[in-house]
Amino acid sequence: MRCGELAERLDERLRIDEYADIDASANGLQVGPADREVARVAVTVDAAVSTVEQAVDAQADLLIAHHGISWGGIDRVTGTAYRRLAPLMENGLALYAAHLPLDGHQTLGNAAGLADLLELTDTEPFGELGAVHVGQRGTAPDAYSVDALRNLLAGELVHGGEGVQVLEFGPTEIKDIAIVTGSGVDWLEDAAENGVDAFITGEGKQKAYHLAKEHGIHVFLAGHYATETFGVKALQDRLEEWGLKTTFIHEPTGL
Repeated sequence: MRCGELAERLDERLRIDEYADIDASANGLQVGPADREVARVAVTVDAAVSTVEQAVDAQADLLIAHHGISWGGIDRVTGTAYRRLAPLMENGLALYAAHLPLDGHQTLGNAAGLADLLELTDTEPFGELGAVHVGQRGTAPDAYSVDALRNLLAGELVHGGEGVQVLEFGPTEIKDIAIVTGSGVDWLEDAAENGVDAFITGEGKQKAYHLAKEHGIHVFLAGHYATETFGVKALQDRLEEWGLKTTFIHEPTGL
């Protein structure tokens, strides 16, 4: 399959255009000629020097990353930008990025994957950002306790030994859960105002403590990287269905 054809298919599936005026990431094909043939694709959370080098070692033709390398443009190809671009171009490795589109997609996204892990039902979009959503909300068939939900997240997600931090201010039983992965704590107040029992995100801010306490809601900080592997893994499954060979490059940050 040609790189441009694959990129167009991903653009359509992830509704890239709907996020164009909202996301700082330049989503879509960021590096590489559209006419090159792609047989093997590597997927990863972060496009960094180490993950690019691992994709080269895996003989990938294309690297798909949740966090790409272009965030509103590249002014100069020096320093970090050069170190990341050079191995891509020297080895003919293309790069495709999907940031917020891969957070909010209701079947392939990070929040959707985490909701599936928790076996949530009656799921619906959550986390409005303009005309799109970046998360998901659902109901647990059987109520979780704080310890049970913490242990499930800690056991299933890769944290680099950091574990899951919880702000315990909500009800004894947790049924209604909202999720915005990564740096999603800004939607904590929306979650509380929508009456959920717990809000799950990747990392916190100082204000989260008092907001959680004042609204009587649990907040689970499950790790930025740890909550954002679901989307690229879901894409990996689709790519294999399309006849492509794939490799998942796993480099947890512990953050």
